[in-house]
Amino acid sequence: MEYISPEDTPVTSTRILCCQCAVPIEANPSNMCVACLRAHVDVTDGIPKQATLFFCRGCERYLQPPAEWVVCSLESRELLALCLKRLKGLNRVKLVDAGFAWTEPHSKRIKVKLTVQGEVIGGTVLQQTFIVEYVVQHQMCDACHRSEAQDYWRALVQVRQRANNRKTFYYLEQLILKHKAHANTLGIKPKHDGLDFFYASENHARKMVDFIQSVLPIKCQHSKKLISHDIHSNIYNYKFTFSIEIVPLSKDSVVCLPKKLTHQLGSISPICLVQRVTSTIHLIDANTGQVCDVSSTVYWRHPFTPICNPKQLVEYTVMDIDILKEHEKKTFPGQGIVSNKHVVADVWVVKSSELGLDVNPVHTKTHLGHLLKPGDTVLGNITESDQPDVERGLGS
Repeated sequence: MEYISPEDTPVTSTRILCCQCAVPIEANPSNMCVACLRAHVDVTDGIPKQATLFFCRGCERYLQPPAEWVVCSLESRELLALCLKRLKGLNRVKLVDAGFAWTEPHSKRIKVKLTVQGEVIGGTVLQQTFIVEYVVQHQMCDACHRSEAQDYWRALVQVRQRANNRKTFYYLEQLILKHKAHANTLGIKPKHDGLDFFYASENHARKMVDFIQSVLPIKCQHSKKLISHDIHSNIYNYKFTFSIEIVPLSKDSVVCLPKKLTHQLGSISPICLVQRVTSTIHLIDANTGQVCDVSSTVYWRHPFTPICNPKQLVEYTVMDIDILKEHEKKTFPGQGIVSNKHVVADVWVVKSSELGLDVNPVHTKTHLGHLLKPGDTVLGNITESDQPDVERGLGS
C-alpha cells in the first residue's frame, strides 16, 4: 500500500446548488447563480433611464445647470461629461465604462451606454450594462433671448478712423478676422467712419479695446449710462460705451510734423513718409533715410495729419539714378537713426504723361535707390519747391 501525502491531493472547488434554481454553482456569499442574482437584484435601481438635455438652436450650445451654456459637438467627450452630470445616483455605484449608442442625428435623442458595478447580497460584486436615453429639448439661452428682444447689448465699442485713406482701418479688419477677436460679439454694425461692436458684458468689450490698442495707436474714451437701479439690493445696471479713434494715418501717406516734434525725433525733416502703422507709427525721411517711431502717446500729444495720400500721387518715369556715396550723405550732430534697409539716391524723373515731349527731367532724392533703375515707373507728389517726392516704385 502506497502512502499519499496531503500535499499531493488534488484541490477541487466546492460547488453548491443555487438557492433559487438549484443549478450547480461555485460557492459565493449570496448562494445564487448570476442569472438569479440579476433577476432579484438590480444595481441600477435609483439611476434614471431617461433624462432631458436643453439645447439652444441660436448659438448651438447645451445647458449645464444651473445657468452655464457650453458648446458640445455630437458624440464628443464634452457632451458625454455633460450627460453623466445630468444623471442622479451614479455616486452609489462604480462607473466602469461609458459611451454613445448610435441614434439618428435628427431624432432629438441621445443614447448613452453605461457599465456599472455594485455590491449586492453578502458582498458580491455585480456588473450590469444599461442604456440611458436623453431627450433633446429646445430652450433659448439668455444671450439669444436678449438678441431677439433687440435689447441685447450691455457694452458697445465704437471704432472710428476719420481720414480719406482708410488703409489702416482695413488692416485692422484683417487682424480681427485673423485672431478671431470678434468671437464674443453679439452684433457688428457698419457706420460712416468705422464699425460698432456690441457685447453682452463689459469684460468682452474691454478685451476688444485691449486688442486694438495692442496693434494700432488709438485714443480711447469710456462712458457708462445707468439703465436701472435696485434700491433694496443696491444693484446697478449700466450700459458701457468705448469710443476708439484710430490715428488718421496710413501706409504711404506724406505727413508734415510739428516743429517741436521734429526736435524730439532727432531733428528729422518735417516732411516724412509713413512706412507702416502698427502699435507705433514708423516714419522715414526720403531725403536722408532717417527713420523714427512715434508712439500713440506722443502722437496725441502732438497730432499731425497727412498732407498727401496715395490717391493723390502722380505717376513718374525714372530717367536716371545715382546712388549717393557715404561722404555725400547729409549728416549732423544729434541726428537720429538712419535706416540700413534703404539706400538714398539722386533720381531724375519725368511725368509719364509727358514722355516724348520736350521737357527737362526733374531732380529729386529717394530712399528707394536699392530698388529703382532707369525705366521704372514710380508714384510721387509735387512739393512746394516743385520737386517730386518719390515715394514708392510701381515696377518696370
